[in-house]
Amino acid sequence: MENNEFKVLLAEDDHNLGTILKAYLEAKGFPTKLCVNGQEAYDSFLKENFDFCILDVMMPVKDGFSLAKDIRKESRKIPILFLTAKSLQEDIIEGLKIGADDYLCKPFSMEELLLRMKAIIRRTHQTDSGDKKETIHRIGSYTFDTSRQLLKIGNEEIKLTSKEAELLKLLYDNANEVLDRSLALNRIWHNDSYFNARSMDVYVAKLRKCLKDDPNIEIINIHGKGFKLAINK
Repeated sequence: MENNEFKVLLAEDDHNLGTILKAYLEAKGFPTKLCVNGQEAYDSFLKENFDFCILDVMMPVKDGFSLAKDIRKESRKIPILFLTAKSLQEDIIEGLKIGADDYLCKPFSMEELLLRMKAIIRRTHQTDSGDKKETIHRIGSYTFDTSRQLLKIGNEEIKLTSKEAELLKLLYDNANEVLDRSLALNRIWHNDSYFNARSMDVYVAKLRKCLKDDPNIEIINIHGKGFKLAINK
């Protein structure tokens, strides 16, 4: 999928930074709508079609977390990347709980922003070139469609973020066996730092909630080792 198919919603109240980011993204082939506060960004999101959201956390009128919550009510699929001046773990973990795909702490390089965007896009739009049936998996009473990042049980559909889907796929591939924590961190987060380990715990907790309607499924903490997706047949 080409870059020019991805329209970016950029919410940044720092006019200078916002203008620079918009110019950079458009030079790289991403049409970008710049909004200077959260409410303006949300109004634009409702009126226009976007494929990617870059949201500053600290904004007037509506902050980035509130904006992301509103966007997630409308779409579980659209990627969200937070820009934050804060490096506090609690703030970043709050963003991940809302459903963000990634974050960048200011100051950051334009190249790093672009690389993170492309990594999210690859995860979000990854397709299997083989038989389509290979993307459909049974997890107890659930159907897990990896290509659409969709969990389904009965008439209920749960749209997963790219990292949620990637982590669930790893757990599924190692069903009833221990998924090594370090392996998962390096595969999905690209390093096994303490903060990324905390982030993974947040995603595991979210996946537990997604799978709660089947009592025969459990994600078990294996102390000092990792996690196990236990499926009781």
